[in-house]
Amino acid sequence: MGIAGKSGNVRLTGTITIPVAQIADLQPLLEEHIALTRAEPGCLHFDVTQDAKTPALFHVSELFTDANAFDAHQAAGRARAWGPASAGLTRDFCKEIL
Repeated sequence: MGIAGKSGNVRLTGTITIPVAQIADLQPLLEEHIALTRAEPGCLHFDVTQDAKTPALFHVSELFTDANAFDAHQAAGRARAWGPASAGLTRDFCKEIL
């Protein structure tokens, strides 16, 4: 389940856990990462939203045109400030090629 796409798109859905004590420090980096990702070639959808009941839990929803666009996004994300700052966070993702 998740956002709709078409054949060949790459969809990633899931969650990332940011300890409450780290949210204030990581939030600006995450917001920058979201804005930059949305401007990437091949990004069709990119959203990260904080869970209303569990503040440490963030829901992730991504859709890219193809595997190349998704791989380029992954490389760009690692190179941004968000990449190393979030490297130790718990992620529970499901990646699908539609």
